[in-house]
Amino acid sequence: MAALQICLLIVYAIGIALGQLLFKLASMRAFSGNSSFTDFFALALNPWFVSAVFLYGGLSVLWIWLLKQVPLSSAYPFVALSFVLTLVFSAVLLDERMAARQLIGAGLIVGGILMVAS
Repeated sequence: MAALQICLLIVYAIGIALGQLLFKLASMRAFSGNSSFTDFFALALNPWFVSAVFLYGGLSVLWIWLLKQVPLSSAYPFVALSFVLTLVFSAVLLDERMAARQLIGAGLIVGGILMVAS
């Protein structure tokens, strides 16, 4: 894989992780407890949710372009990087706790990605 392809796969993973943060922020303002149709309508107008949907739409275009350049078997492991980034971003930006087993798992994921990328 070329350096540009690896960089774009990392950008894709960062985007997926940021999208998950946007969905979390949307969930914190949605669904008052008793879900109703108005809650779903409010979600559709929630700026965090709308941002996540647009981000994922753009990332889908990037993903399709990347798959034209890179075999799926080489590109898809980078999706796992989004798991690691989501863990880190949620700890830093949302003040969520990271358990030791999560950090160990994240290290294993990163090790696997390095094996695939080399």
